[in-house]
Amino acid sequence: MPKQCVYEQEDESRDLRFQDLRFTIFDAMNISELVRKNIKVLKPYSSARDEFEGEASVFLDANENPYPSEYNRYPDPHQKKLKAKIAALKSVKTDQVFIGNGSDEAIDLLFRAFCEPGSDEVIIPQPTYGMYSVSANINDVAIRSVNLTNDFDLDVDSILKLVTNKTKLLFLCTPNNPSGNLLSPEKVIQLIKVFPGLVIVDEAYIDFSSQPGFVPLLSQYNNLVVLQTLSKAWGLAGLRVGLAFASPEIIAILDKIKPPYNINTLSQSVALNALNEVNQKNAQVSEILAQRKILTTQLNNLPQVEHIYPSEANFVLVRIKNARQVYQTLIQKGVVVRDRSNVILCQDCLRITVGTPEENQHLITELQTL
Repeated sequence: MPKQCVYEQEDESRDLRFQDLRFTIFDAMNISELVRKNIKVLKPYSSARDEFEGEASVFLDANENPYPSEYNRYPDPHQKKLKAKIAALKSVKTDQVFIGNGSDEAIDLLFRAFCEPGSDEVIIPQPTYGMYSVSANINDVAIRSVNLTNDFDLDVDSILKLVTNKTKLLFLCTPNNPSGNLLSPEKVIQLIKVFPGLVIVDEAYIDFSSQPGFVPLLSQYNNLVVLQTLSKAWGLAGLRVGLAFASPEIIAILDKIKPPYNINTLSQSVALNALNEVNQKNAQVSEILAQRKILTTQLNNLPQVEHIYPSEANFVLVRIKNARQVYQTLIQKGVVVRDRSNVILCQDCLRITVGTPEENQHLITELQTL
């Protein structure tokens, strides 16, 4: 029997278009009901390497150049070795892992798999990572925006009031970009429990956080998708290797519609080698966290800095007097930060990535001259 959600909308007069927001939570959501009809019946592209099993020494199936070089063969379309390594590191099964050309590919595929263009909707709390909205617009999916609270946390009631029978996806970024803070875990879980579609939790910066993230909860919630990346803590931004963790059913759908060779041989090889260097990654994360603390202290001592928001990421959001002018002046001095002053709730704010000790000190020195 389904479990009744404790949340029931009391104001019957609101036009919520989803059974007055009387959600019913089933022990497991029927993911198949969320998938676009054409995706359900889609026959995926079958690459040459999909059509045989076992090992071979002679490959005459894919019209490759037969003369040996490091990259004359197509890459593994299923990234088996890389998935196995990631699954072991994250304590999940390989069929719970999707590897994309950056997290942006996973974001785009979620829209393409679950949202009917020109009909369905997505909820995106703001401010947050801009690619959710870009992908929604590319795929002709209506965006229903809601502001985070003044301290950049979730307003659960306001989010749920936006839900209609066309709402398919909810994007939550934690630690959030550009604010750097963790969203309240209990609020995220509340939304996972009651939201009638997929809840995508983007954890690009989770390695810099004091919290373990939501991957351990995948077995409890089959409508949960967790995004991570090798671009930040692992230092592989140039490879474009993004990760999605979800139920095997969702992963199978993403694999069904991805390009057959979306992760090239070089990226797979370099990523696999990097993932063997966990101690090096952990040491760099520790150094970045130490530098974040130092940088925050130094910024706080500057008279033009008005507020530094708490961060669980490898950057800090800083409210500073005349932010746009400061941004332009820093550029002229060869120092590039991110101007976020035109973003909701981020007036007069700069987002500053934590660099090396030398880079951070150079920034402080330049700011002291303003």
